Amino acid sequence: MGNDREGTVRRAVRAGDDDREGTVRRLQRGLAEGRLDVAEFDERVRAAYAARTLGELADLTADLPPDRW
Repeated sequence: MGNDREGTVRRAVRAGDDDREGTVRRLQRGLAEGRLDVAEFDERVRAAYAARTLGELADLTADLPPDRW
């Protein structure tokens, strides 16, 4: 397990298009599983495409189960 500094640095790394698309796919799974309603999904997708850092993207899916649940 990494230390807190590594986690902080990773959160500050600039997000790329692939990172944003991965987050949107995760949000789509959350919608399909009934974990998000349509309004929440729409709000989070807009925020994902506007996100500048990996931390911002992580915050959008923090309340969803991990990919391999």
